[in-house]
Amino acid sequence: MVAAAMAVRPSMAAARAGTVPAMPIPQAPGWILDWHDEFDGRELDRTKWVAETGDPRNGNDERQFYTARPQNLRVEDGKLVIEARRERYEGKDYTSARIKTQGLQERTYGRYEARIRIPRGQGIWPAFWMLGADIGTAGWPRCGEIDIMENIGKEPGLVHGTLHGPGYSGEKGVGKPSALDKGAYADDFHLYAVEWEPGEIRWFRDGILYHTARPDTVGGDWVFAHQFFVILNLAVGGYWPGYPDGTTPLPQHMLVDYVRVYRRAK
Repeated sequence: MVAAAMAVRPSMAAARAGTVPAMPIPQAPGWILDWHDEFDGRELDRTKWVAETGDPRNGNDERQFYTARPQNLRVEDGKLVIEARRERYEGKDYTSARIKTQGLQERTYGRYEARIRIPRGQGIWPAFWMLGADIGTAGWPRCGEIDIMENIGKEPGLVHGTLHGPGYSGEKGVGKPSALDKGAYADDFHLYAVEWEPGEIRWFRDGILYHTARPDTVGGDWVFAHQFFVILNLAVGGYWPGYPDGTTPLPQHMLVDYVRVYRRAK
């Protein structure tokens, strides 16, 4: 991806105030902007996102209860803020938030990107990912899962891009990590993206291609030819990341500058 596609757009709120000129959203070469959220309003746009609440009960042994309270989920200063807090709530030891586009924005293929500053700490698990829209009928993992970015706090210099499907789910997911040359991902914003096309999915971090998956590389059925929806969440604990300990600073914040979805130019 060329540098122009990674340019940071000034806040629309600032543009409306007359402090900076409004700039068009950059187009990735070969792609046309199809859907996006710049998080420039005063609250989450409920025409674009659904806030999931409760205990996910997904078999990961996560320790958070998801809420839609502003303490856990809000928009401020042109960013989506997902905050994980240490507090006893509905039988859980932590609270956090998870949002999705299910039922509102579901697409087949495209370029999906988000500029995110992840949190840090043992047991902290931020993610930008997608699930097949047929999950209600097909179930998981036959619906398919595309993990655009996951990080576990005990690996501060790594993010992971992974596919899950029938025969390659859970610990058998097909993926690769992307390592920073120095520092931690939580130190700054980074751009995470996938380009999903018929028969191929490519993962990028800051414009660097680091993983490609195709039907002949997954070791099972290719279940990525139907509609998917986008998810952003911040989990606390679980079998993979482990659990917060005395070294884990809380609260922690996942900051999302924007989410943009492109379709292929004809």
